[in-house]
Formats: sequence, structure tokens, C-alpha cells
Amino acid sequence: MSSTTYLNDIKHKEDELAIQYLPAVKAMAFRLKERLPSSIDFLDLSAIGTEELIKLARRYDETLNDSFWGYAKKRVYGAMLDYLRSLDILSRASRKLIKAINYAVEEYMLLNDEEPTDEELSVILEETVEKIHDARIASSIYAVMPLQDQLYVGDEGAALAQIEREELIEVIKNILGSYNEREQLIIQFYYFEELTLKEISEVLNITESRISQIHKSVINKIKESVGA
Repeated sequence: MSSTTYLNDIKHKEDELAIQYLPAVKAMAFRLKERLPSSIDFLDLSAIGTEELIKLARRYDETLNDSFWGYAKKRVYGAMLDYLRSLDILSRASRKLIKAINYAVEEYMLLNDEEPTDEELSVILEETVEKIHDARIASSIYAVMPLQDQLYVGDEGAALAQIEREELIEVIKNILGSYNEREQLIIQFYYFEELTLKEISEVLNITESRISQIHKSVINKIKESVGA
């Protein structure tokens, strides 16, 4: 067999390996898209994941990893998250507005038991409806990121970065311990089971607004506990 034929054989094998797992990549992109606003395109996520899958298949060494998908899964998902990070969704200005929105939503829900509309928030915060809308989209995109992304973002991240990992884990454990069992389940379902707000709502019989509120409350309490 010539070296050219041998190399073509290897390339064909690598591409077959990637093709075999394309449905898994599409399923992953679909699950992630379910947790994101409509402005994020499923096809973009799928394309990013597919591109990463092909790269991984071409450098996969089966003598080092006995399961290709076990080796590729986290890296493909990570490529999709990197794509979302690249959208530069949280400028300093939008972070400030998101904080104000979160506070206003919490106050509003105490009185009305439902989330305010963009128009109502526009009046409360004296911002344009467009700015409110964009900030809420940015917030919902960022909410699918791993917990460490949300803790270390921006100015507040500097304070958290000074803390030992073990100390931060202890802080998180103590804070989660202050929530009731149902609220702890929400965090588990959202971050570790990767369920959508709608799915958690159906399982626990609690509104999506309340789930979102608890999720944001946990992040804020962790930051407050370490003086961020």
C-alpha cells in the first residue's frame, strides 16, 4: 500500500468517526438552544460543535482514550460555550443594568407575584425598552454558563480570584445549605442536570420566574459572602 493510500485510509476513518457522532452533537446543540433566547441560532451552535468534532476526530488516539465520545463530549460542549462567550454579551454597562434589572424584578415580584414586562422595567429604571430587552437577553445567555464563569465575570471576579478554591467551595456549600430542599434541587437541575427552566417548572411545580429568581439569588449571595 502506498503512503498516499494509507493516509487517505486514515482520513476516511477519522471522518467516519466524526459522522458517527454528528447526531449526538446536534442533540447537544438542541438541548443548549432550549435554554437560550431566540436570538441564538441552533444552526450556529450545531456548526461550531461539528467543526470541533471533526478536529477532535482527526487527532483522536484510541490507544490513549477507549471512548471517542467520552473524550470529545466536554470539548464539543466547551466549544459551544466559547462561541457564546465570544458574543461579548456582558459589557460593563450591561452588567450594571442587569444588576439593576435583577433587583427591580425581585422587588416587583414581592408585590405582584409575577415578573414585570420590559415596558414596566423601562419605566421603573428610566431606561429605553430596547436597552432593557438587550440586557435581559444577555442575562439569559450568561445564565447557561458554568457557575465559575458567572462568579468570576468582570470587576467582581477580581475579589473571587483571590480566594482559595477550597474556601470558595465551602462558601458555596454553606450558602446552598441555607436554601430549602426544593431550592437546592433547582440549582442541581439547572447546573448539573442541565434542565431548562420549563422542565424544572414542570418537575417541581414552581413558576419559571421564581426559578430564575432563585438562581440569580444564589449567584449574588456567593459574591456577597466573599465581599465581591
